[in-house]
Amino acid sequence: MSLSRALAGLAVAATATITVAALAPAAHAAPSAGSWGPYQAPGKRAVAAGTLTATGEDHADLPTADAVRISGTVRDNTRGAACGWAVFRITYRSGGELPFRHRWARDCSYRTPKHFTISHGDVYQVELKVCAEPKAAKPSLTCLYAGTWKTLYLSK
Repeated sequence: MSLSRALAGLAVAATATITVAALAPAAHAAPSAGSWGPYQAPGKRAVAAGTLTATGEDHADLPTADAVRISGTVRDNTRGAACGWAVFRITYRSGGELPFRHRWARDCSYRTPKHFTISHGDVYQVELKVCAEPKAAKPSLTCLYAGTWKTLYLSK
């Protein structure tokens, strides 16, 4: 089984990283782009959709894209104090490891979509979760760790 297929099957924990012994030289491909969504929070309380563009894919032992650009909209469908969240888990290459970070967009205005753009380099995988929660500086642990992530991009 190839390393890339083995890595695709792993669920990376919040504090875990994957160590890779060596990386082969880069072999770049043409940009790949695609639309994603609409994805909804439970009860259709929030909705997110958009596009993802990956450029400079490296098909070495540990394949990554040089740059990924995610753009789209998130819309809050609640009338109360809740907000719609589009939360992205971006797994990227840092040396010989694959850590991840969370990036998000939040909309707290009822049915008025908020546009966003997120960029990151050396990306291995991008996942999405849509939540509806009270207004806060960042998504709750429930939003981050409960439920299922939707894979938007996986370097092959």
